Amino acid sequence: MSILEQSRWRYATKKFDPSKKVDEKLVAQIVEAAHLAPTSSGLQPYKLLVITNQELKEKIVGIAFDQQQVADCSHLLVFAGWDNYTEERIDHIYGITTKERGQAPDRYKAYTDRLKAAYLNRPASENFDHIARQSYIAFAYAIAMAAELKVDATPMEGFDNAALDQLLGLNSKGLKSVTMLPLGYRDETNDWLVNQKKVRHPLSEFLITIE
Repeated sequence: MSILEQSRWRYATKKFDPSKKVDEKLVAQIVEAAHLAPTSSGLQPYKLLVITNQELKEKIVGIAFDQQQVADCSHLLVFAGWDNYTEERIDHIYGITTKERGQAPDRYKAYTDRLKAAYLNRPASENFDHIARQSYIAFAYAIAMAAELKVDATPMEGFDNAALDQLLGLNSKGLKSVTMLPLGYRDETNDWLVNQKKVRHPLSEFLITIE
């Protein structure tokens, strides 16, 4: 199935069938897609949480403004970004990079020095905005991979980030939640959106061609 076919098939699932669970091998592929997503300067400044604990998912429903998909889904993915860029975090990923590539430890020092000069002097809030945008790339990769595997998903921003961070202990990990992605299989009988036509702005309004 091509990415266009996947995009036509998928939709923001409103009602999951809680009796249907996603095979762990499929979840692993969705996680791998998110893991392989590109990021600015290769920093990969976020983590991915995979939650299957039913009691915890039910607690998150209230934090997500009573969106029942959180409880009914098979796996709940939470994308959480670094709360800020730090010298240690930048050095860590480039230490991994040089080791994996068999390069000298200082191979990218001039470049990482420029990154530190750019990021470490900015407000944490500005850096987190940049970090969150990077996590959205992985978020999109996960959505696309789920569609390829015919796994339903619900892209979700509608939740209390601070409350979720507290519940999951993200602050102590130097992380802040960005988005959630419940995974599962649609309840075709009870999902009001399942057979609705996909609607977007007309291409004539969406596309601006500059020649």
